[in-house]
Amino acid sequence: MTNERLRGAMAAANLTKHALAERLQISTKTVERWITQDRRPHPDLRLEVARALDRDETYLWPELLAGSRSAAASLSEFVQIWPTRPEVPHEVWRSLMQQSTGNIDVLVYAGGFLVESLDFVNVVHRKADAGVQIRILLGESDSPEVIARGREEGLPSLPQRCESTLEYLRETMNSPMVDIRTHRTTLYNSIYRFGDSMLINTHSYGAYAAKSPVQHLQKVPGGRLFSYYLDSFEAVWKTGRPVT
Repeated sequence: MTNERLRGAMAAANLTKHALAERLQISTKTVERWITQDRRPHPDLRLEVARALDRDETYLWPELLAGSRSAAASLSEFVQIWPTRPEVPHEVWRSLMQQSTGNIDVLVYAGGFLVESLDFVNVVHRKADAGVQIRILLGESDSPEVIARGREEGLPSLPQRCESTLEYLRETMNSPMVDIRTHRTTLYNSIYRFGDSMLINTHSYGAYAAKSPVQHLQKVPGGRLFSYYLDSFEAVWKTGRPVT
């Protein structure tokens, strides 16, 4: 794993590996290992690096903030982040869907891109036939929460998009492995769980979900992020109304 924060801070300070090594009176290879192998300097040298780059050492080495094994494990759960949902490569979505075993859980309002761009209906059919338990939560189209979100995002068609996605997915409900419910909750995050992997699409006032960041999490023993979002899904699931 490379330390991109350190690499970026050096570039911003216009310092090469050789120049930083000279300033700290160490070898260039040592600096190279900090970057390419994510090695961490000892405390005194770490402070010198932070001063030379005009950065806080916890910015350059965020693992210093992990004061417990649980916090460190949670940091390890974090795989990647994309600034917007369309920047998540389709290959990532397809790979996670293909590799998922055991469970697929989806919490959205509409999630139209799943059925329109990612062939999600056929994915659900195949995975259900393979014994994967699939739970899908869609926004209740006439609920005040969905109507308000559409207004706030400047997307008045959101209620209709919720209905459209549901119509796409109705044909999958013949399988006992597929359970679809509608919900009326205020949606703070769209959650896409594929086995032990999860994509979290955060929501911000005034921005479409598609224009909001997406985090990729991987379940790690002792970590808390994956279970935190899964607990949120379960809480919404309890409130959901089965689609008939």
